[in-house]
Amino acid sequence: MAAENPDVMQIMELLLTAEIFNQSPSLTENDLPPSILAHYLDFDLQGVERPIVVTSQDVKKIYGIDNAPDLLRLLPFIHVEDSGSRIGLLDFDLAAGWFGGRDTLPAMQRNPVLAHYYQKFDPNVSYIEARVANKPVRRETEGAEAKIEDLWEEGGDVQDLLKLVTIKTPEGGRDRLADLVLTEDQREEIAKAGKALEYREYLRHIGLYEIGKILFVGPPGTGKTTTARALSQWFGLPFIEVKLSMIISHYLGETSKNIDRVFVLAKKLSPCILFIDEFDFVAKTRTSDDHGAIKRAVNTLLKAVDDISLVEDGVLLIAATNYPQLLDYAAWRRFDKVMSFTLPDLVMRRKILGKILQKVHADIDLDELARLTEGSTGSDLRLVIREAVLNALLEDRKQISREDILRALDEFNRRNTDYRQNTNS
Repeated sequence: MAAENPDVMQIMELLLTAEIFNQSPSLTENDLPPSILAHYLDFDLQGVERPIVVTSQDVKKIYGIDNAPDLLRLLPFIHVEDSGSRIGLLDFDLAAGWFGGRDTLPAMQRNPVLAHYYQKFDPNVSYIEARVANKPVRRETEGAEAKIEDLWEEGGDVQDLLKLVTIKTPEGGRDRLADLVLTEDQREEIAKAGKALEYREYLRHIGLYEIGKILFVGPPGTGKTTTARALSQWFGLPFIEVKLSMIISHYLGETSKNIDRVFVLAKKLSPCILFIDEFDFVAKTRTSDDHGAIKRAVNTLLKAVDDISLVEDGVLLIAATNYPQLLDYAAWRRFDKVMSFTLPDLVMRRKILGKILQKVHADIDLDELARLTEGSTGSDLRLVIREAVLNALLEDRKQISREDILRALDEFNRRNTDYRQNTNS
């Protein structure tokens, strides 16, 4: 039966992907799976031309399948031209129902185009989830390393500034969005930021400029910095990381200059992500009796945040704070989006543990471990697993047991208790 042939399923995925993509203007080339995108991407056009047409040669080049027409002739909803070159769907609904009735859930979950259609029928399919798991096109990153090298050669103030910030290319980071456990709201905001990057020209044309300033809020260890770094790899953008406490100098006059230089640097590396950590430091300086130069520097920062634009400057600005309650309205209103990072619940802790233990040989009940770690952050869970692995290696074992985990958890809880007692004494 043709339905049992994996080659048929691959060809059907291509045909359905092409048809859905052709009929859905909201979908872009970044929604196409890598193998299909690589085949149809037109670099002169800077995108994929619609309509996508599927031929026998396309199938051969993408999947290495030689006899596509012969494989598909038994399917009543397939049209193959007499020459055997062009292949299409006679009845989309029939074809989609046939494909959806087979063991094709993994394909729907990793292919954003299919997910865009099938999420209406299957609660296990999410376009946002598939979009995050899919690898985007990275045309805008070409030359990022060269830009960074050129900055070092400028010397003077620029070299001094580069010592205060961390700059990484998308390929230089190890954090991947697909490896993180995010909420549906977080994934949706990330998808929106991606669309804003893709449609910068359109947004400029209609006059929407106040887009692309996101404030990450939540307790330490909940993934704010990791997510920001992962967005660099996901969007394919250089990443500039700034710790506000380092930039705000106590030398008269230098702080405002440092802040201005950071934003000039971001514009030079555009398109890029500018990540400002410890943003609550703004509140400390605005409410303290520090020298007037420091307060002027904070005002310089807030004005710089006002003036930067994803649409005009190509800079996606992300600020992070562990203490959002310290920020006043003047700081909050600078951001068009606030993304909350809360302590993971039971379901999220289980997912996080599953991600951490993916490559670890472990005899562990994840449900039990998730229950035992209530109140833990993602960073806490990683530390517990790290200790368990190291404890096992002390005995030259590469498989960790339940006892290793419980011992590591006890050690972690004891350290936390000691820390709280020392800080409260």
